Amino acid sequence: MRRWMPALLLSLALSPAWAQDAGGWALDPGVLVAGNDLLQRAPDREIDALFQAVHAASRDERQGQALCALFVPGAERSIEALNTAAMALDPASRERFAGAVAAVLLAALQSPPQPWDPALARQGLKAAGATAAILHDGFLAGLNADGDDADSRGSRCRSLRWLLDAMDSRPAPERAAMTRLLLAQGMTYLGADAGNAPRAAP
Repeated sequence: MRRWMPALLLSLALSPAWAQDAGGWALDPGVLVAGNDLLQRAPDREIDALFQAVHAASRDERQGQALCALFVPGAERSIEALNTAAMALDPASRERFAGAVAAVLLAALQSPPQPWDPALARQGLKAAGATAAILHDGFLAGLNADGDDADSRGSRCRSLRWLLDAMDSRPAPERAAMTRLLLAQGMTYLGADAGNAPRAAP
């Protein structure tokens, strides 16, 4: 039963009935961040709970490998990709991660767009990256590793873990904003182009 918990939670959260009950707000059930509407609508509390689930699992090297693929620039973050990542986690981490994703989706369906500032989120991520670079030799090299070999993947995952550690020291609202940006762009926050960033709510 526990093996199917992630898929069950995600299927319930993305059921067309949920969207209809929420006042007709529609979403593509195959994409988590389509149009960034879900990230924009989910309240800080649910976004931060998802951050905490990812951060906790990333501390284990094997589980971190399963999650860091979601944050590679251009990575697929569809329901299938999330479920694949969840199934590679240990049972406790899997249940926490799937529950956090489901909570984000359900809260987004029932919430108006949340006010937040992508520019400040980008500054926060750059500051967190600077902290990680000061504390850990090899952070920037790992962040920029673009190979698909085991060493490159391992370096990217270590850099993501160090980045998440730095983010965890920031206040919850700031963490939520940074998490929105990280989920939307992956680890491309050092780039100058912000065109793919989610729009801030008015």
